[in-house]
Amino acid sequence: MTFGNFELYSIETGDFKLDGGAMFGVVPKTLWSKGILPDENNRIQMTMRCLLIKSNKTGRVYLVDNGAGTKFNDKLSDIYQLDYSEKNLERSLSQHGFSVDDITDMVFTHLHFDHCGGTTYFNDKNELEYTFPNAQYWVMKSHWETATNPNAREKASFLPENIEPLNKAEQLNLVDEEYEYEPGFNSMVMNGHTKGQQLPQLTAGDKTLVFVADLLPSHVHVPLAWVMGYDMYPTQTLIEKDDFLQKAAKEQWYLFLEHDAQKEIIQVKQEGNRFSVSNTLTLNDL
Repeated sequence: MTFGNFELYSIETGDFKLDGGAMFGVVPKTLWSKGILPDENNRIQMTMRCLLIKSNKTGRVYLVDNGAGTKFNDKLSDIYQLDYSEKNLERSLSQHGFSVDDITDMVFTHLHFDHCGGTTYFNDKNELEYTFPNAQYWVMKSHWETATNPNAREKASFLPENIEPLNKAEQLNLVDEEYEYEPGFNSMVMNGHTKGQQLPQLTAGDKTLVFVADLLPSHVHVPLAWVMGYDMYPTQTLIEKDDFLQKAAKEQWYLFLEHDAQKEIIQVKQEGNRFSVSNTLTLNDL
């Protein structure tokens, strides 16, 4: 669909599961399970929905995140229940008339494995190759410092086979906060989930679309205190989330959900100090 100077496409890269308790932190299971059912191992269904942005003004083709990729061994694939049977990066690109060669800019919200694993793959000789041969890579400078020198708690999310190839790439661009990729396309930065997580923001007239990444992993996470146990700085998330949701409700932003297996885009409303989902849409509805 067309959004101002841009064409937008949902790129479905696969499904996976994460522990429900970790996904909702201190929120009791009796509450969060009403919105999203866990399996017998307490894992909840998630997806890896990326966003392709084609600029009709500059001709650039941006891809925001690229999923977990295919470099996992059998043990980790089983732990996370990675499922590419119905969705994968190349197939989704092809369905919209694109290929990995068409991507000119790979924009990373952050470098946890489920957001950047598709950047590289193992070839037939078990050697790492880059998936997007013509792309520039874009990462927040503050996040790159975290990804290359993580604390013990976050280290497991930054896999060497994902980070090291980026470190060697001449195409890597480290940018400052509130970076503008081109008019109508900039990023806002959140530091609660991980330092330097950038949320791409598109504007078209009085409409705003925000790729919310892990600030709002699902529509069930809209209530203010429903913060992931994975967040490095949960009190910072609370502050950022409150400010973000107030603006989103007031200005009726469209929030593009990366991990929600049920909903693609939501809008939110505010009643007193409470936030809730007011509308559910797809890109085609915009």
